[in-house]
Amino acid sequence: MLVLSNRRKGYIFSWMPAGFSVLSAHLVVDNAVEAIEFYKKAFGATEIFRMPTPDGNLIMHCEMQVGDSRLMLCDDMPEQSSWRSPRSLGSTSVTVHLWTEDCDAAFQRAIEAGATERMPLFDAFWGDRLGKVTDPYGHEWAISTHIKDMTPAEIAVAALEMFSGED
Repeated sequence: MLVLSNRRKGYIFSWMPAGFSVLSAHLVVDNAVEAIEFYKKAFGATEIFRMPTPDGNLIMHCEMQVGDSRLMLCDDMPEQSSWRSPRSLGSTSVTVHLWTEDCDAAFQRAIEAGATERMPLFDAFWGDRLGKVTDPYGHEWAISTHIKDMTPAEIAVAALEMFSGED
């Protein structure tokens, strides 16, 4: 169980650094310098800091702020078996979910910045408006705005209606 106590100045919890959420994404990309600029343009990210490798050729760690969340990223480093980008692996099994006040505008901004549409925007049966893009580095992003609150029972009925083709 997650203990939500021991707050100290500037920190939500004493056991994590200020500025972070309990759950934060860390992406591996094949051109971090370029990706940093893409995330700024596409998602309004602000760069907090970056740490290059000792030779200065790659980004070993970068932190960016997107809304109220911290996004970390680094360059693909084949010598580190876990630091591989979706492009290197040929696929991704993760979707980063981005909540925004206006998903239509955010979706369009991501496309204009160089993302590829994976799923057009639609009003989903669970009460969100949502669409998916793949960024130029192979990461999938779901861009969403919450439209209405629904109970689990209402969502189940709406899902059955959608999958049965009823209106």
